[in-house]
Amino acid sequence: MFTGIVEELGEITAVETLDDACRFRLRGPAVTEGARHGDSIAVNGVCLTVVDHEGDEFTADVMAETLNRSSLGVLAVGSRVNLERPTAVGARLGGHIVQGHVDGTGEILERKPSEHWELVKISLPADLARYVVEKGSITVDGISLTVVDAGPDFFTVSLIPTTLALTTLGIKQPGDPVNLEVDVIAKYVERLLGAQGSTK
Repeated sequence: MFTGIVEELGEITAVETLDDACRFRLRGPAVTEGARHGDSIAVNGVCLTVVDHEGDEFTADVMAETLNRSSLGVLAVGSRVNLERPTAVGARLGGHIVQGHVDGTGEILERKPSEHWELVKISLPADLARYVVEKGSITVDGISLTVVDAGPDFFTVSLIPTTLALTTLGIKQPGDPVNLEVDVIAKYVERLLGAQGSTK
């Protein structure tokens, strides 16, 4: 489990394309400290497994399902990515419960800068709109954010200077894709209420 508090802005250093998958090599000095084979690291909000690591770099395999479901397929050598290690049991939950299981992708539609923060508008797939509410939580490229406004096919978030400086949302522009993970609690509630209704 993750919390959506990005630890560092990493970089793709190599991409190996396979028949039905690809292999990334990524640089991330903070997240590779103490890393072992089989550990999980969230890359732009996608939970990936460390295959091997050397120095401040690690390798992860990405299967076709993940490439189709997320925006990882557009990454290339030099791409910057948000990196986060799983939260430790008993640690502070700084963001919200994030699984690293991307529900879909959105697109940066608009950026409105102001003196101390920036409002970003992001497209929202129709099948995810019911899980997104004003002042609720959403994960964008692995970043735990609070929804400002929720529309039928978009939502907005406000970004503080720290988020702009330390994550990919500081450099992404209109037209760029982002990974979205909605609040998992909302999905469980929907499923439970649906099951309860079907028994009446």
